[in-house]
Amino acid sequence: MLDGHSSWRLHFAQNAALITLSLLFLPLDTFILGIAYILQWLQSPNTARRRIRRSRGFRPKTILVTGVGMTKGLTLARTFYRAGHNVIGADFEPHDILASGRFSKAISKFYSLSYVHGPNGSSDYAQDLLEIIQKEKIDLWVSCSGVASAVEDGYAKEVIEQQSSCRAIQFDVDTTSTLHEKNTFIEHTAKLGLPIPETHNVTSRDAVHKVLNVTKKKYILKSVGVDDAYRADMTLLPRRTMSETYSHIAEVPISPTKPWVLQQYVRGKEYCTHSLVINGKVYAFLACPSSELLMHYDLLSPESTLSRAMLHFTQIFAAKSGEGFTGHLSFDFLVDEVVTEKGVQLVLQPIECNPRAHTALVLFHGRELEIAEAYMHALKPQTNGVSKDSEEGIVTPGKPPKYYWVGHDLGALVLYPTLQLLQGKMALGMYLQGCMTFVQHVIFWKDGTFEIWDPLPWWWLYHVYWPGQFLWCILQRRKWSRINVSTTKMFGC
Repeated sequence: MLDGHSSWRLHFAQNAALITLSLLFLPLDTFILGIAYILQWLQSPNTARRRIRRSRGFRPKTILVTGVGMTKGLTLARTFYRAGHNVIGADFEPHDILASGRFSKAISKFYSLSYVHGPNGSSDYAQDLLEIIQKEKIDLWVSCSGVASAVEDGYAKEVIEQQSSCRAIQFDVDTTSTLHEKNTFIEHTAKLGLPIPETHNVTSRDAVHKVLNVTKKKYILKSVGVDDAYRADMTLLPRRTMSETYSHIAEVPISPTKPWVLQQYVRGKEYCTHSLVINGKVYAFLACPSSELLMHYDLLSPESTLSRAMLHFTQIFAAKSGEGFTGHLSFDFLVDEVVTEKGVQLVLQPIECNPRAHTALVLFHGRELEIAEAYMHALKPQTNGVSKDSEEGIVTPGKPPKYYWVGHDLGALVLYPTLQLLQGKMALGMYLQGCMTFVQHVIFWKDGTFEIWDPLPWWWLYHVYWPGQFLWCILQRRKWSRINVSTTKMFGC
């Protein structure tokens, strides 16, 4: 894997190889695209949508979904479309490369958003969204923020709800800022009386050493803000020797203007959750195993003890956060094993919060109508902060397939291992196991972007969007270490 220390020639070769790979698969994927359109013509997949729209009493809403270039935004746009609503899409289009989501059959109209720049960036962005909402007569704005625009979306929510009748599935600025940053999230969680791992706010290397020198516990050092270069660094501190510890910390760009948190290492499995919260009430929830770069999604049974415990945590968190607490809420948990007199007990340790939609929402597959209806509670009259007719149970997934992204798995399970094998860095048995895993995913799992009734976004993602990004990197001599196919995130280095 390349990083910032790798030569530009290697980065150039990496980008050129991926563009070539896209061209090699273009005939096959275009054939698949054609077959999908033929099947659409034969099967008429919109029958259910037309039946819903003709049903007595149904009033379709006009819904704006931002972030449709990402899988989570595209999935929600498709969900509302299949439930009979009118969907308007919007997203940023970096380097003027058209987002794949704009070509979805679910979206009747698409708007390209301008990036937030300068001191007036948040205000301009909010006004742009407000103009779209007023022009299209939007009833509900469903924000699918990326990491970089979460706070700006919070500001836009306040402007939109003050100056229009549109409701927003988005937390306000203060809430988003508090939950977005690791240190303030932990502080807020502690104030709510919920359990937290031992966490120290540090603004200098000396502060890190002071903590490490008085304890035998292990810690992980995390940047408070977004830092692509250190995002994947899960080094346990202190290291084996004092010299190694000092050398590692010396390379960390820590300062009062760039704070970090030193968080206790919890030896346990990691899980993530996704929930829809409206006025402090949870209307939809799921949990699944997680990892640092999550590209495979497999549902944790809603009936399991762990899932119920994470739901309970989410419900308490949402209820204690007060009226008006509305948005997508995702937590990352580590499950710690604690030995007590009663035996080994599992303890949930929340380590991070993402106040935005999580890609894990693809696991609501098959529950589209229920999920779409859950969002409609944001439009219903409120009594004491709770919508009328809100006694229905929480929407949880049924039995969805496991999810993967074919572009990611092709690279991670086949192509990169092939290079490792040729260099003598991987055993043949391990290589063949990876290839078999890839084949199993293709046959038995579901691609997160592809839908037989809406195939063009999938084709565009791999043959226009990503090749365009790689070409831009070549022209601008930009280095990157990893990409997230599902969120279209490129990690610079």
